This record gives sequence, C-alpha cells and structure tokens, in this order.
Amino acid sequence: MGQRPVGGGSGTNPRSGRQETEEERADRQWGDLLQELRVAQTGVQILFGFLLAVVFQPRFADLSTADRNIYVVTVMLGSATAAALIGPVSYHRLLTGRRMKPQTVTWASRLTKLGLGLLFCTMCSTLLLILRVALHNVAALWLVGGMALWFLVCWFVFPLWAIARNNGRRPADGGETPDAGDPDPRP
Repeated sequence: MGQRPVGGGSGTNPRSGRQETEEERADRQWGDLLQELRVAQTGVQILFGFLLAVVFQPRFADLSTADRNIYVVTVMLGSATAAALIGPVSYHRLLTGRRMKPQTVTWASRLTKLGLGLLFCTMCSTLLLILRVALHNVAALWLVGGMALWFLVCWFVFPLWAIARNNGRRPADGGETPDAGDPDPRP
C-alpha cells in the first residue's frame, strides 16, 4: 500500500500508527463510536422506559418522600443520560456535509464520555430506589455501594490498568487517541 498524506505530512499517522488521512481516521473513529453508542443507547432506552412506567404503578403512591425524591433524581439523571448518549447522532446529522468530521468525532466522543458518567449515576440511583423499596433497611446502601464499585472497576479501572500494563504506549495496530481527534498529550 502506498504512502498517503496525513495532515499535510506523508506516511503513517503518528497518533494511531495507521496509514490513513485525517478524514479516513475520523470515518473509522466515527464507526467505532457508533457501535459503542448502539450498546449504550439500547440499555439507556430500556432503563428510561422502565423509570417512566414506575410512576403509573399502584405502589408508587405508597413510596416515602425520600423514595419519591430518589425517583425524581433518577428520572432526571436518566433524561440527562439519554440526551448525552443520543446527542452525538444529532450533532453528526446537523454537521454532515460541512467538512467537520474530525471535530464531530471529538465532540461526539466527549458527549459519549459524559453520557457514560451520567449512566453510572443513573444506574446507582435506580439501584438505590429499587433496593430501598425491596429491603427497607441500610443493606440497600451497602449493596448499591458495592455495585457502584463494581461499575467503576469494569468501566474505568480495568481499562486504566490495561493502559498502565502497556506503559501508556499505543499498540502497533493503531490504538486510539485518549479523546478521538484530540492531539496526543505525549511527545
């Protein structure tokens, strides 16, 4: 395969180790991001649908004031999560054809990270509500705390551990930048 210019230079992209133009990299990263969003959006939509239906259940009237407040916070978090994780689609649609794909990927990636943080909060809040209603005791807080820790380990600790084990180097096959489209913070 011949050399292709990357950002005015020639050859391999120094940030990814791949031979691709900035536009090709943005297309690849956008495709990767869409696959990730499909997984997250499906889960958020199911969870949000469940949350919206709760208020119409007969037992909702029996909830304590604290549980109703947790419910309201949970619904608001679910709304914010859905907005953040669906936002990249709108962003892309509104910017399509304006030759802004690399910037679109960068902002969509940031919105996705925000959405995942909000999803963490939504999941914890949902668990707190359900376990408070189911258990009626302090064990609910301990279980939610344990599950929050597990989410943090699965979503953040394992990936950071993998980066640390690799001494922060990118793999030869062209690992992603820390925030797709942002400059590499390492020299």
